Amino acid sequence: MTSLKRLVCTGREAVISYAAERIQNMKRMVWKCCLLLAIVHAVPLHAQQPAAAPSSQNTPSTPQASSLTNEKLAQLDQRVTAAQSSADNAWMLVSAALVLMMTGPGLALFYGGLVRRKNTLAIMMQSFMLMAVITIMWALVGYSLCFGSGMVIGEHFNTGSVIGGFEHAFLRGVGAEPNADYAGTIPQMTFMVYQLMFAIITPALITGATAERMKFSGTVLFMILWFLVVYAPLAHMVWGKGGLLNASLGGRFPTLDFAGGTVVHISSGVSALVCALYLGKRTGFPKQPMPPHSLVLSFIGACLLWVGWFGFNAGSALASSPLATSAFVATHFAAAAAALSWSVAEWIKNGRASALGAISGAVAGLVAITPAAGFVAPMPALIIGLVAGACCYWMVTRVKAIFGYDDALDAFGVHGAGGTIGALLTGVFATQVINPIFGAGKAVGGSDGHWGQVGNQLVGVLIAWGFALVGTLVLLKVVDLITGLRVTEDQEIEGLDITQHGEEAYNLES
Repeated sequence: MTSLKRLVCTGREAVISYAAERIQNMKRMVWKCCLLLAIVHAVPLHAQQPAAAPSSQNTPSTPQASSLTNEKLAQLDQRVTAAQSSADNAWMLVSAALVLMMTGPGLALFYGGLVRRKNTLAIMMQSFMLMAVITIMWALVGYSLCFGSGMVIGEHFNTGSVIGGFEHAFLRGVGAEPNADYAGTIPQMTFMVYQLMFAIITPALITGATAERMKFSGTVLFMILWFLVVYAPLAHMVWGKGGLLNASLGGRFPTLDFAGGTVVHISSGVSALVCALYLGKRTGFPKQPMPPHSLVLSFIGACLLWVGWFGFNAGSALASSPLATSAFVATHFAAAAAALSWSVAEWIKNGRASALGAISGAVAGLVAITPAAGFVAPMPALIIGLVAGACCYWMVTRVKAIFGYDDALDAFGVHGAGGTIGALLTGVFATQVINPIFGAGKAVGGSDGHWGQVGNQLVGVLIAWGFALVGTLVLLKVVDLITGLRVTEDQEIEGLDITQHGEEAYNLES
């Protein structure tokens, strides 16, 4: 009896299994039929009919059918182009907002926490004011000088290899139509406002070296002149059409700088060093301890910088594309590696890793990967981050102590040194697999066998260093004559919040 029951159960299970299998097969058949019907309806009628000899029975004439097909293909192409443009434009607007976030609140918080309490608002105000001042300068002449064509002087001389002209002054001709030379799928207005955010943060980085001792009026005047004399020419040389260092639009020394290693970080870092030397040391430095008043603010600022840097680097692909993804990944990997290498170096020296060291290392890695982000694979990005973290730690802790200069917030040690390291290593690790900037199949960097690119990178670095050194020194002397640069000793002791702005960051009595 038990055997009979087992046999019945086994048979029932077999029937159920067979039925289930048949149902699944029927479902697959239904899906295949639906897919076939969708394909049939999607394909034009003339494409469904087998090729046959011309016959008088064919209703539409061949020219009419061809014309209809071409019209439909043109409409499809327009829709695809519009969709691509919309996606690219959305990504670039988000990237522009991310880069602006790097200045305020990112850099403002990062620097604001590193200074003493009595100078918190002063350093934040400098970043905030540059967001306003540089925007106005950019709209008037800045964009044209950076990305316009050169000015013709006389019969034979054109400034196009060094600086642009004035054809886009007051944003003339900058509208919804793309500029094919720079970004062919987004409005030139979007490209313009994205590049503006780079111009804002670059001079703001210099304020880290002049912190706690430079007049507000002198800072504003100096930054306006520095933007015109140093930043605009370097931006045009590296990114502008026909620029001396442009790698894709006819530069004599094609320097790879995906997002601003030379234009942003070397220029600001070297200028910061010149400013620190010209202004001299803060009162009491280095005998008097001057620790950060709030590492919490700096920590939040560093995290905002890390996130914003994705717009800085991945946005420099100027499209929502696989290249943007590659730059995004390289950026993140380098920052993580540099934070780790700085912390390890600090641990070896001091027996512990600090929060200030970790966030400083992350910024150093972000700086170093900036020129390389759109040219290197993830593993080289890790190497660049590891090297940058350790080298910038050495610059901040050893080199500054040896030479005794007062780079208050280490703008040169992180941005000047990190930008130089990143620019040179870009020439080593750049590969055409990531970005065939010189043409399909052509070697890009040392990893492709094109070691001459390291020489081009060195030329770009030397020009950026020279331009920043000479231009900054001349401008400091000019501004010193007009407004003066340094506050008095009494004002410095009381603090720049009160003496320059008449207010305090913290009201401890309320």
